Amino acid sequence: MSGRATRNRGSGAAGLAMLDGLSDIDAADVARCARVLLRRPLLRASGPDGDLLPLIHRHRTLLVELFTTLLGYRLVVERRFARLYKTGPGPDATRDEPTLSPRGHAYVALALACLTGAGRQVLLSRLVDDLRAAAAEAGITVVDDIADRRALTAALRLLLSLGVISETEGTVAPWQQDGPAEALITIDTDLLGLLVSGPLGEAESPAELIRLAARPGARGVEHSVRRRLVEDPVVLHAELTDEESAWLRRNQRRESLLLDRGFGLISEIRLEGVAVTDPEEYLTDVAFPGASTVSRIALLALPVLTDLHEPRADGSRPVTTAEVRAACDELVTAFPAAWSRGATEDLDGLTTEVLALLTRLRLIRRDEADPAGLLLSPAAHRWLPQPDDAPGRPTAEAPEPSPAPQADWSLFDDTEGLM
Repeated sequence: MSGRATRNRGSGAAGLAMLDGLSDIDAADVARCARVLLRRPLLRASGPDGDLLPLIHRHRTLLVELFTTLLGYRLVVERRFARLYKTGPGPDATRDEPTLSPRGHAYVALALACLTGAGRQVLLSRLVDDLRAAAAEAGITVVDDIADRRALTAALRLLLSLGVISETEGTVAPWQQDGPAEALITIDTDLLGLLVSGPLGEAESPAELIRLAARPGARGVEHSVRRRLVEDPVVLHAELTDEESAWLRRNQRRESLLLDRGFGLISEIRLEGVAVTDPEEYLTDVAFPGASTVSRIALLALPVLTDLHEPRADGSRPVTTAEVRAACDELVTAFPAAWSRGATEDLDGLTTEVLALLTRLRLIRRDEADPAGLLLSPAAHRWLPQPDDAPGRPTAEAPEPSPAPQADWSLFDDTEGLM
């Protein structure tokens, strides 16, 4: 088939044809490599999953073509590292680095600028001085307090985890009033040069950099929607443009097959949108439900919140912060022995943490029509937990176990949209 005919069929068809030409073993290896690169866009031999780097290097030509064709992502593969250049998420607060505060994010950017001209090695004290001088030059107020030191340390620890810097002597650790403990830092200049993916030379402001970094790929709507299917657990038609929604409705069956073949992801197509899950949970960045008090209260609050108001046309349900707080209060009061005391002593703080978790999971979002309001995603209907019993009451004889759920269980409340 000619290249022109393949392009006319769309990159999805081209991607499937690319995978169809492989043996079963090679196709499985390519999908495995693609999953690792999605999880670890900066992959190095000495880091997590680094043992797969030789396999990625072996299939590098196909992987480069696969990511370029399907997602518009650039992939660089060398013997000791691989770098997948994803696009930015745009103004999306759920895509930040959870270990960093806003000041920590600023220190990461400042550290990259300072390390660029530092050579191969630098003393920690010198690097800290350079960072604070760069902050002052950028108009960032530096207050040498415990919060500032923690933010700076967290930024450097992140760069350590990425392999951009390493501790040759001493360690990067929180310091006392008189300054950090001395350490000799070695810089991997190759990885440092690969870290930044945004078009810094084109942007004249932070807002413009965010916008430019989130530009769609060469195939426009096709790349834009497919990136969301790969990166987001739920893609709702209400959150897409009319053109994006129409494209997804036309191609959702083919895209489901492509996500399964290319990345090992399972799609559920419903009236309100598409949910994508990873059966192995390897690509799951936020595990839910979890074992923490905040996670369990968020889980148990969902069925309460979904019953408060009638759904809108797009399947979302309005909810207020006060209603989330009331649901948390009810759970804390009803099951006082089930929760961590430290997490439940401050009800307002608990409510804030529950909302932050549900926002990160994309189960709650701000209502654009009402800045003070919230919207609960239709995907919240996935979780319908039932407590075993009220605390302190004798339990009845255990009932017969329910049959295992079928593979075609519904994500959304309205099953009429099942296609």
